[in-house]
Amino acid sequence: MFIILKAGGGKKVNKVTFKGYIRPNGKVGVRNYVAVISVDDISNTAVEGVCKLIYGTLPITHPYGRLQFGKDLDLFFRTLIGTGSNPNIASAIVIGIEEKWTTKIAEGIAKTKKPVEAFYIEGSGDLKTIEKASRIAQKLVQDASGMEREEVEISELVMSIKCGESDTTSGLVANPTVGKVVEKLLSYGGTVLFGETSELTGGEHIVADRIKNEKEKNKFFEIFNEYQEFIKKEGKDLLGSQPTEGNIKGGLSTIEEKALGNIQKIGKAKIDGVLEMAETPPGKGLYFMNTSSAAAEAITLFVAGGAVVHLFPTGQGNVVGNPVVPVIKISGNPKTVSSMSEHIDVDVSKVLTLEESLEEAGEKLWNYLLKVISGRLTCAEVLNHKEFVLTKLFRSA
Repeated sequence: MFIILKAGGGKKVNKVTFKGYIRPNGKVGVRNYVAVISVDDISNTAVEGVCKLIYGTLPITHPYGRLQFGKDLDLFFRTLIGTGSNPNIASAIVIGIEEKWTTKIAEGIAKTKKPVEAFYIEGSGDLKTIEKASRIAQKLVQDASGMEREEVEISELVMSIKCGESDTTSGLVANPTVGKVVEKLLSYGGTVLFGETSELTGGEHIVADRIKNEKEKNKFFEIFNEYQEFIKKEGKDLLGSQPTEGNIKGGLSTIEEKALGNIQKIGKAKIDGVLEMAETPPGKGLYFMNTSSAAAEAITLFVAGGAVVHLFPTGQGNVVGNPVVPVIKISGNPKTVSSMSEHIDVDVSKVLTLEESLEEAGEKLWNYLLKVISGRLTCAEVLNHKEFVLTKLFRSA
């Protein structure tokens, strides 16, 4: 949506807006969920019990949360608190087996000033917990249903980007198309998160040269080198995992080829800062976040960092979604667009046949993005893809 405003001297200026949900802390969401979040694997049944009873609730379940420690535990709390704090969540219920960790996550989410309730199962059992949580959930859903979208400037948008099942068309078409949208959003003052640490191998110097601040550049190299050392320590050949079998089938023979295509997603933009996993950016701009290259893991971390929509270019055809944010699929591979049409939101394959310019493809994706953040459902949402995957750093105690 474009609004024409008159600046000083009568000059006309374009301002882009969308319709989102303004949260009590000033952040803006593009969806309006009541999340029921599990603290640990053995509380998933209670979470699912609430969500089966109460229409309009969103279950966030996972297989972890017991006997974690150190950096792994810190990341676990940061991810779950960040997920509940995401602006796409109107309110949240946290359910865990024990009181302390459950309360910690609920209190972390409550700092956003959104409604949050915590329930722990010990001393009550599943049935009583489900009943108590369901009564609260009913009210939260009804309250959320009364919230209305408001017109806000595009500068309030926090977007993340990650590709998947890349092939030769990704670096040629889909990723550069995303790069055009990234450049445009940044020019309006928005925020973009990108990552995939291991997948920058061979192109890490290009990313580093884009980082504005020397301190942040050093932080990037520390994160990148730590990842490299971890991989080398295992003494294994990553071929088949990185690049994946799908990448190889699509014509990408080395990680360097994959990295050079991957970097196309940020266009020509400069990088404002470097974030740890699930960390919230300190301001607006373009930020690198340390993430796995696994699709669901990376998107989950971006969501915890505050992204409310995700652009996902794919070559061979990845079907990933997320429960909290809409995932927009873009493909420049005509075969994938035809054979997996139900998964592809934006077809940019005509750039390959010179029937469409890269600029036109970028404008097509930009216009689709504006529709999605104002309420249009993506293919992944309609197909019920809700992959939520926590990143685990090491074994539990």
